[in-house]
Amino acid sequence: MDVKVFATVFITIFLAELGDKTQLATLLFAADKEVNKWTVFVGASLALVACAGIGVLLGQYASQYLNEKWLNLIAGGGFILVGAWTLWRA
Repeated sequence: MDVKVFATVFITIFLAELGDKTQLATLLFAADKEVNKWTVFVGASLALVACAGIGVLLGQYASQYLNEKWLNLIAGGGFILVGAWTLWRA
């Protein structure tokens, strides 16, 4: 395992997810007094693992057809579009 890649991915995703709507939704589920907190934790964890798995598979597939520069441009452009849309709607 490449520790540098692992640390970079972990820190980047961890910081991106802090305060994210996913974390807030998980917080709301856990706030329900009648809900088992372990059930919320396992359900949220499995959902995040599944989403990460989809991302890895799509990234692997896309890398077969696009070079890294184009993938970075597409991802960056997507983030810019989402940011612009968010600002426009505010």
